[in-house]
Amino acid sequence: MPFRLPYALICLILSLSAQAAYNLQPQQIAANTWLLEGSTDNFNHENGGNIANIALIVTETEAILIDSGPSFAYGRELADVIKRITDKPVGHILITHHHPDHMLGNQAFPDAVIAALPGTAQLMETEGDAMAENMYRMVGDWMRGTEVVLADTLLTPGTLSIGNYTLELYAMAGHSGADLVVLDPQTGVLFAGDILFYQRALSTAHTPDINTWLADIERVAALPWRVLVPGHGPVTRDDRPLQQMRDYLGWLDQLFRQAAANGDDMNRVMRSPIPDRFAGIRLADYELARSVFHLYPAYERAYWQPLSE
Repeated sequence: MPFRLPYALICLILSLSAQAAYNLQPQQIAANTWLLEGSTDNFNHENGGNIANIALIVTETEAILIDSGPSFAYGRELADVIKRITDKPVGHILITHHHPDHMLGNQAFPDAVIAALPGTAQLMETEGDAMAENMYRMVGDWMRGTEVVLADTLLTPGTLSIGNYTLELYAMAGHSGADLVVLDPQTGVLFAGDILFYQRALSTAHTPDINTWLADIERVAALPWRVLVPGHGPVTRDDRPLQQMRDYLGWLDQLFRQAAANGDDMNRVMRSPIPDRFAGIRLADYELARSVFHLYPAYERAYWQPLSE
């Protein structure tokens, strides 16, 4: 009599197999440039943490990654995708900032130079393990086997030459305190990392302050880009992401200033209505609550301290 697996066990195996694949679909956005676009949802068991945009540039000598994704499993699948695009090895991974959805795929590329700004490298070292553990709690088995692989090379702003290919690097700080923005002068593609969110509410967990972020947006706007790749959300060939970021950050700043002047507590500010013009932005209510928690106490201190002196 032939051996047959129980039906329930077959279903479990199929479920685990389906969960193990991110089904990455690269899209070419410029000459020798591909994007793996992440979900605009929050981390969850369905997306496995795949919420960030990861980019690939293929040069004459190697492939260059802009970020590496949220897990070892993602990195391995990404490596397979790259092999279908090019026979060039992944020589460099440029990490835009230390958040887990952007750097936990490093482990899948043991021969690559992993490069980051000094501030990012330090944050990866001090906070990387805690962020990886938190990802395990949020997305479960997708993180199986994932370990933090730190940057081994420090970047400085200016021109980066890799073989005969050049990239322009910019150090910013508005999102995480240490944010790398990369401009490819050959194609005009600007990889903004999480300095830009588009059609997805921005995350402020490590934001120094809104004014710093707004200043970074103006720096990005002044660069000679032709294509904008945000850290989260769709690619554009116009300045709509910049306009949306200015508007959204300006609204947050005004909301918090007025609330502090009114003496509103955090719970009240969290319940503030989202303006209709932001209705199409994913996770607006969720990220507003988080931004109140992260940023509003500084507004309260700034408003009330002069009154107590």
